[in-house]
Amino acid sequence: QVQLVESGGGLVQAGGSLRLSCTASGHTFGNYAMGWFRQDVGREREFVASISKSGGSTYYATSVKDRFTISRDNAKSTVYLQMNSLKPEDTAVYYCARTRFFGGTITRKEHFDYWGQGTQVTVSS
Repeated sequence: QVQLVESGGGLVQAGGSLRLSCTASGHTFGNYAMGWFRQDVGREREFVASISKSGGSTYYATSVKDRFTISRDNAKSTVYLQMNSLKPEDTAVYYCARTRFFGGTITRKEHFDYWGQGTQVTVSS
């Protein structure tokens, strides 16, 4: 079955960097666009970034644009999220997810069909 496994979360000081990874199995990775979402305690799960099947196109939430970079390696069935200049408000559980769709309007969690278990990112001030 389809599995998505995130890694790379942790505790970092404000201004620092982390790189999250999400490795997929159980499906043809290159046939799907991928996305990252995050959810903090008591808040809705929110869109962070998405990447097309080939990796040639990306979209970002305004709050992370110019600080985060999504990328993928189809040969390794892995999608990454490089997070720089981290802020305390970036603290959340980060999830990767799979979607059959891609575009600037594909930002709702209902557009994504499989999810990882999440990895915690904590940014201290």
